[in-house]
Amino acid sequence: MHRIIRSLTFALLVLAASACKDQLEEYNPSGATAEAVFTTPEGFETAVNGAYTYNRVIYGKESGFALLEMGTDIWTAAASNDASAASNTRPQPPLMNYQGLQTDNVWVKNNLWTPCYQGINLVNQALKYIDQAGLPSTRRPSAEAELRFMRAWYYYHLVESYGPVPLRLEPTEGVVNTATRASVQDVYAQIFTDLEFAVRNLPVTLTQFPAPATANDYGRITRPAAEAFAAKAYLSNGQYQRAAHFARKVTTTYSGQGIRLVSNYASLWDFNNQKNSEVLWAVNYSTNLTFNAGSNTAHQWFLMKYDDQPGMVRDVANGLPGVRYMPTRFLLDLYNEQNDARYLGSFKQAWIANSNTNIPRWTQAEVNQNPALAPVLNQPKFAVNDTAVLTSKRSIDDFRQRYTQRYRYKVYDIDDLYNADGSLKGERRYYPSLRKFDDPTRATPTVTESARDAFMLRLGDIILIGAEAQVRLGRTDSAAYYVNQVRTRAALPGRTAAMQVTPAQMTLDFILDERARELAGEQVRWLDLKRTGKLAERVRLYNPDAKASIQEFHALRPIPQSDIDAVTNKGDFQQNPGY
Repeated sequence: MHRIIRSLTFALLVLAASACKDQLEEYNPSGATAEAVFTTPEGFETAVNGAYTYNRVIYGKESGFALLEMGTDIWTAAASNDASAASNTRPQPPLMNYQGLQTDNVWVKNNLWTPCYQGINLVNQALKYIDQAGLPSTRRPSAEAELRFMRAWYYYHLVESYGPVPLRLEPTEGVVNTATRASVQDVYAQIFTDLEFAVRNLPVTLTQFPAPATANDYGRITRPAAEAFAAKAYLSNGQYQRAAHFARKVTTTYSGQGIRLVSNYASLWDFNNQKNSEVLWAVNYSTNLTFNAGSNTAHQWFLMKYDDQPGMVRDVANGLPGVRYMPTRFLLDLYNEQNDARYLGSFKQAWIANSNTNIPRWTQAEVNQNPALAPVLNQPKFAVNDTAVLTSKRSIDDFRQRYTQRYRYKVYDIDDLYNADGSLKGERRYYPSLRKFDDPTRATPTVTESARDAFMLRLGDIILIGAEAQVRLGRTDSAAYYVNQVRTRAALPGRTAAMQVTPAQMTLDFILDERARELAGEQVRWLDLKRTGKLAERVRLYNPDAKASIQEFHALRPIPQSDIDAVTNKGDFQQNPGY
């Protein structure tokens, strides 16, 4: 949605102040007022477009992955996710193991709390002036629907992350030094009011939007996406029948509009196939990086340190190794790659030599052990375009003989990385790397920004939301029907029967396992565990790095201390328990 970024004027950014600020003096260098900006059709559309922008602070960003994926059962810290880059056994950062998760955590405030309230305040300002904006009668309902969807979306992130939060339906204008936390149910009541309006008034496809919205505005919300979000929101609020209703509608109604699972799981992550039939809603990052308000950086964070390995140098094709997040053993063990295409569709395990640098040679000691190697004495063990490094979720025979006749290349298998209980043996640099967010189009090997879109809602996710709702309702046969849809798509050739599940297997834990296999890394895991009440339980079971520090109260994030300090009615605006 490139036009959205271009039209996000400086005046609008000045007006989009967050709630609960301690800034006593405000300066508006543009001279613009909300009334001046929002009371023309063009200015109002700028507000609608701008309401989407705050997702760019959360989705596709390192902080967003830390907040929505890390500190769960499926990810732990890799080597560079620490103040001491030289240490492989360094202490874990706060969003990995909870020890440092305090009320002044900058990501909790600046990358979740603040952008959500900025987005809400912009929506509230626009809704205040919607009847004065001069919008065509054909456009007004869908414009209001977009705004109310975005308000519901941001409040969902707030209420799930922080619990009771200030519920503001009017714009924050001037200095506000009081705040009251509304109950979770009151916040959800407003979310559903806004969502139901959005569902009734949004078009089914982009081509049906009245001007000036157009079919070229990829990333604009549509009715199927709003219904998909409604399924999640109702499920999170314990309204399982409503969740089942919306999940069923999204998964069965819109095939005629081209909404369906892609046939090949790996093709979901093909950079040239981002706008595919499965994506319901995405942040559309531009190939012109200046329009992105901060580009997608996801390609870096899950990538191992490959560029110090024999035969490997950093290049665009292999990516920029951020070495931040590595899978837990539990996540790797969830996949049966003999049947399930999602493992190799999600993870990169083989690295192909791209340089003659530092390629090892067969030694006299190896020849002494195996005389058959005599003809290759002092010859390179492999060449460019041969396998240089293999990271494996399996145990490999003769593994500890790094360079053997059988394995000429470097090998890191499951036994090298993890103990049987899932704890790490100390190596945090080399591991199977999530490949979903690779960007082979970056200009140079050191470019940090990416034009890859960030998926926020996709059909595979909502099918499993439907399965979870059915489990909650005790309808295990329907749950198995949903799960088998994604597992049939995930089956390797000839392995469809082996991938099918039965109603007897349908439990909440099975659904969480399946969501991990399907959605690993897609910024949903923390919310999944929070929703199901299993965050602390599963972290203690499957994440040895974090199990000692997680507490039940970590199911909520801390309210930013600076906002608590800024209000005068501190008795009505208190910190979450435990912080």
